[in-house]
Parts: sequence; C-alpha cells; structure tokens
Amino acid sequence: MTPSAMPTETAADPKAPLPRQIPYIIGNEACERFSFYGMRNILVEFLAGSVLLAALPLIDRQGHAKDIFHTFVIGVYFFPLLGGWLSDRYFGKYNTVLWFSLIYCAGHACLALFEDNRNGFFTGLFLIALGSGGIKPLVVSFVGDQFDQTNKHRARVVFDAFYWIINFGSFFASLLMPLVLKNWGPAWAFGIPGVLMFIATVIFWAGRRQYVNVPPSGPDPNSFLSVVRTALRTGSPGPGTVIAGLGIAAAVLMMVLWVSGAGIWPEGWGFVITACLALGTLIGTVGWGASLQLERARGLHPDESIDGVRAVLRILIVFALVTPFWSLFDQKASTWVLQGGEMVMPTFSALPDGIAAFLRGWFASPSQMQALNPLFVMMLIPFNNIVLYPALRRFGFNPTPLKRMAWGIAFSAVAWVIAGWIQLELDSGAQLSIGWQTWPYVLLTFGEVLVSATALEFAYSQAPHAMKGVIMAFWYLTSTFGGLWVLLTNNTVRDPAVIGWIQAQGWSENAFLMFFFAVFAMVAAAAFALYARTYPMQDNYRKV
Repeated sequence: MTPSAMPTETAADPKAPLPRQIPYIIGNEACERFSFYGMRNILVEFLAGSVLLAALPLIDRQGHAKDIFHTFVIGVYFFPLLGGWLSDRYFGKYNTVLWFSLIYCAGHACLALFEDNRNGFFTGLFLIALGSGGIKPLVVSFVGDQFDQTNKHRARVVFDAFYWIINFGSFFASLLMPLVLKNWGPAWAFGIPGVLMFIATVIFWAGRRQYVNVPPSGPDPNSFLSVVRTALRTGSPGPGTVIAGLGIAAAVLMMVLWVSGAGIWPEGWGFVITACLALGTLIGTVGWGASLQLERARGLHPDESIDGVRAVLRILIVFALVTPFWSLFDQKASTWVLQGGEMVMPTFSALPDGIAAFLRGWFASPSQMQALNPLFVMMLIPFNNIVLYPALRRFGFNPTPLKRMAWGIAFSAVAWVIAGWIQLELDSGAQLSIGWQTWPYVLLTFGEVLVSATALEFAYSQAPHAMKGVIMAFWYLTSTFGGLWVLLTNNTVRDPAVIGWIQAQGWSENAFLMFFFAVFAMVAAAAFALYARTYPMQDNYRKV
C-alpha cells in the first residue's frame, strides 16, 4: 500500500458523547445480572429443603444440593467456549447474544414452573447454564464494538458502569431473593429473576437498529489451535507429538470407561466429572506437547502467532494454579450458606423494638450473607488502588500482578481456616451468630479482588492482541475446573472408609472439608509464588 493510500487515524473528539445504543446494553446487563444472581444465590437453600431431593436420606440432601450447584457453575463457565465460537465463526455477537438470551429465559421459566419436578427443574438449570454461559464472553466485547477512534476515550466510563452494575445487581439480588423464597415460595423466587431476564432480552432487542455489528471473522489460519496443530503434525513424530497423543488417548479412555460402566472407573464420577477430567487432560498434554515442538510451526505461521501461542501456554500454567481459588470462592454460595443455616440469625435486640422487628423481617436467611461479597468488592477495589497499593510502594514493596494473585489465594485459604473454626464451634454445640461469617467473607472477597481482577490485567499484558480472545476462553475454564475440584473432593469424602477416618479424628465432614480446602489453597499459593519467581514477564499492551 502506498503512503497516500494508508488509512489515517481519526483524532479523538473530547466532546464526543456516548454512543446512543449504550443505554440498551447497560440496561440489559443490569437486568441480566440481577436475574442470574437472584436464582444462583438461592439455589442451594432451595434444593436442600425441596421435594426434588426428598427421596434421599436427610443427611445426604445437603451434599447433593452442593453437587447440583457446582455442576451448574461448571456449565456456566464451560459454555462461553460455545458462545464465543458461534459468534466469531457464524452469527456475530448481536445474534448470538439474542438467541442465547431466549434460551436463558426458557430456563428461568422451567425453574418457576417445575419447582417440584426433577426433570423440568434440571432442564431449566441446563438451559440457564447454556444461555448465561453463551452470552458471557460477548456482551463486554460487544460494548467495545460500539466505539471508534472519535469516542474511544468514553469507553472506560461504560466499562466502569458495567463493573458497578454487576455488583449492584448481585448485591440487591442476594438481599431480596432469599426473602422472596422464604415468604412467597420458589415459584416467585425463580419467576422474578425470569421476568428480569425477559426484560433484559427486550431491552437488548430494542436497540437492534442502533448497534454497530462487526461481522463474524470466520476461520483464522493463524489461530491458537491452528498453530498448535501445525506444531504437532509437522515433520516426524517428536516427543511433543507422543505426549499429545497419549493425552488424547487417555481422554478418550476416560469417556469410554464412563460409558461402559467398567468397575475400574469410580462409581460416583458421573459425566460432568469425567468430561472435565478428560478436558483437563487434553489441555494439559496437548499444550505441553505443543510447547516442546512449537518452533516447527515457524515459517508456516507468522512469528507473532508463534510467540503468541507460547505466551498463552505460559499463562495456562498461571491459570491452572488459580483453579483452587475458585473451588473455595464458589462455595460461599453452597457450603457457607449451609453453615449459615446452623447459626443464629441476628435479633437486633440492642435497637428499639420497631427498628429491630423491621430488620428481622428483612434479614431472615443465611443466603443473604452473600450480599457482603459485592458490597465489599465495591469498597475494596478503590481502597486497594487509592490507599493500599500506593502505601506498599512507599514502603518499597511493589505489588506486581503475580504477587497480588499469590497473596489473594493465600487470603482465601485464611478465610476458610476461620470458616473451619466456626464449624468446629458449631459442632461442639456453641450457638454462634451468623455475623461471625463476616470475617471469612471479608477475607475471601479481598482474595477475589487480588486474584480475579488482577489475573485479567496480567493475562492481557502477557498475550498479544490476536490471542486475547483465547485467553478469555481459558480464563472462564478456571472456574469450571474449580468446580471440578469441589465435586471430586465431595465424592471422595462420601466413601465409607474416608468418613470413618474423619469421624475417628473427632471431626465432622463439614469441618474436615473446610480445613482441607484451606490447605489446598495454601499449597496452591505456595506453588504459584514459586512459579511466579521464574515467570518471564512480557509487555503486550497496545502501543500508541
């Protein structure tokens, strides 16, 4: 291209307004987040006492309620792979979001209509996981598509609004939906979030004539998978090819053993556990194999694609060490809710009778403690950025992204140590106020802020622009594998021999699990810190 034909960059206009279509997307996000957290945060409390699990012995219902919840979470964070692929290859973001939103609405309807029907209710959970997961990777990037060079400086305002709306919706959903469940029943408690999701879909559809729709990109010959495939297939089979081949064979064998019902495959490891183990085996072995032979793809793909794949493979090790954090974090909506059910709800007796009665009416469910998480998030992120990090730098400690993430995992472990202490007190017959759970929530949320927000900042700085979509897909999978660790642990603890050993130590199953996950996270934090010391930092921020 001659210099005269080169495109010129349009200067930003300081007075450029926000695109007119942005309010539609913001309104959609506000309603969708309320609908998702509204149903998610009451799910375990509902299941543990519902007729859906009435056929189980009373002692087993809570454990099965947790399994259902974490299976649902696994699906929510797996299906972004499907949504992102369909959007990029075939339908574009608008169509994909709209169609998955309709599936989402159908799922909510199933929950509201089939509160006492297992097949109908679990179909609803599957549809919500599919719909929510399908749109998860698209909405934020769809917002970015609405900006150009003239108004790109306004994008940060919108992304900040997204952050506040997500937490705002989660806060009020966590406060209100447990009350609706308690006072009006599950049909209303699941129906109201469904209505909000329908409103979200209508709002999104209403802006259809104003959106900027970037067409799907289609197949990319230099994509992550294309480069990996070339590295493994080019030339004579090397050690990397052998490792990848063994991993593929192992993954297939896992699925075959599960399908066949062979006695050597653990009975409690159902489809979800088996499929996740197979997926993890594929990612680990194929990634390892490709890293050993990546130079074989050089010359067949651009150098930046080769270097980008290498950067992604390094980041995958970081992400793998983060998965134990999610196994702790997501249990605030399952294990901690069930623990809160054993605790004493506040009476507010120190307040005047009228105010105390009013507060008792508004705070009546252990599920409402989850509202502390978004509340603390909204407080801790500005506190960290304005107060904590500058203070640490003044004292000579540089809180790099990897250091923050390691400390975040460690703080989550401490939160679970305190939760374990609370459980020991409850098991001994102590009557503890649910207010004691505030401390684990503070520490876990502090860990979330250090891990979650920092991980995306870190990954975006390490991966070239062309690989950032791949990074987002793998980031969502960290929550999927966090749920896998929970299912595996819970299934193992149910073994009679393991239960007997735990009881011989004088512990309850819940107390043992809490300290187990605390140790699990501490080991992960130590491994993370060791790997961080040798990680070769890159800088792939876009140059001006």
